[in-house]
Amino acid sequence: MVQAFAAQRDHYGSVAGGLARAMTGDEPTIIEIYDRHFDYVWRSLRRLGVFAGDLEDATQDVFVIVHRRLALFEGRSTLKSWLFGIALRVAKVYRRNSARERERIHEDETVLVCKQGNPEQTRESTQAAEQLQALLQELDDEKRAVFIMAELEQLTAAEIAQAANIPINTVYSRLRLARAAFEDGVRRLRAKNEWRFRCES
Repeated sequence: MVQAFAAQRDHYGSVAGGLARAMTGDEPTIIEIYDRHFDYVWRSLRRLGVFAGDLEDATQDVFVIVHRRLALFEGRSTLKSWLFGIALRVAKVYRRNSARERERIHEDETVLVCKQGNPEQTRESTQAAEQLQALLQELDDEKRAVFIMAELEQLTAAEIAQAANIPINTVYSRLRLARAAFEDGVRRLRAKNEWRFRCES
């Protein structure tokens, strides 16, 4: 899996190379943004519900949009929240246009996990990542996006409001509901695992 992920980075490296342009001042170039934030964009798209089979195209679309709009980025939001806003819109398009979504949802739950440590640690990390993805899928699009930005990416409420283009009070409201729904999902998952453990004992 790690080798496959590295191959994707090489592939996108050539794409980003074709998009590079000279920038003045201290503003980052498209290459620098790509190098620093590729993992973040890929991870965000997956958590936002883009199927594994669509991640290549979706990630490329994000960086194409970044290239087109980079000159318009005025720094009123952080680069990270700006990128997430683009990823959020791209993810919505891919989910909406996926004609095979219902057929694929049970067969396309690939989660990328860095294989570090022993096989048992890798197995546990993979299982935890899969459970997180399943819990995120239970949230509706609006709550999921706010939850990911706040809890997983540690963006501030102001950054989330900028990325999602919503009032800050809406951020707090959605986050409160998302946290409650996520915690309920965790409780149900824990009860299910405890029941399975008792049955196997």
